[in-house]
Amino acid sequence: MLQNPPEPRTESVNLFSDPTIMTNLQDKVWYACYGSNLLEERFLCYIKGGQPKGAMTTYVGCTDKAIPTDNEDFYICSELYFAKGSKNWDNGGVAFIRTLFGPQASTIGRVYLVTRGQLIDIARQETNTKNELTIDFDKAIEDGYYIFKQKSWYGNLVYLGQQNDYPIFTLTNENDLQPLTKPSRNYIKTISEGIKEAHNFDDKTILEYLGSKGGVKDNYDNKELLDIISE
Repeated sequence: MLQNPPEPRTESVNLFSDPTIMTNLQDKVWYACYGSNLLEERFLCYIKGGQPKGAMTTYVGCTDKAIPTDNEDFYICSELYFAKGSKNWDNGGVAFIRTLFGPQASTIGRVYLVTRGQLIDIARQETNTKNELTIDFDKAIEDGYYIFKQKSWYGNLVYLGQQNDYPIFTLTNENDLQPLTKPSRNYIKTISEGIKEAHNFDDKTILEYLGSKGGVKDNYDNKELLDIISE
């Protein structure tokens, strides 16, 4: 990733008028998750539709509801933090990664192998976009990121490199957000279950990981946090 990325490019290609690009929507890409979508059951609500356990939103799912053909554990060289306040998660903070990338930072993640078209539909749901959404994946690869919806919580598509010949993308904010906010118990629990599922980490390791993150470390003591993780 770029340490000092250039000015964001927000021009887009109409994916629904160019037949060549329409074909490319079937190309496979990795979608990298680091928050509640670490838990496969929750993530699949973005694919198939439905209401995840512990959340308030019912998702419409993707037009193409095919289950991802693969998923793997993953690490993102950026810092995890919690900000904003989501009605979906008891008005608590939700997960973001910072826009500065480097080997000194490591966020636990998981990648799902989806199509470009599915990733567009996932991004539409993540940004609560009702109308047509266009994303230029080539620009994201070229610049390291692509802001497809300004001033949206997750309107920044970030390119993370290649794995098994497929490009890896994730979603975060276009800025590093302040203030940091306390995530809800349900949100922490969902992330913890996702980490256990994808990485098979024990409760103590997850405690050390989440307990150091902005939004958590000043709002939960170790005992309270461990109680949530071990529920």
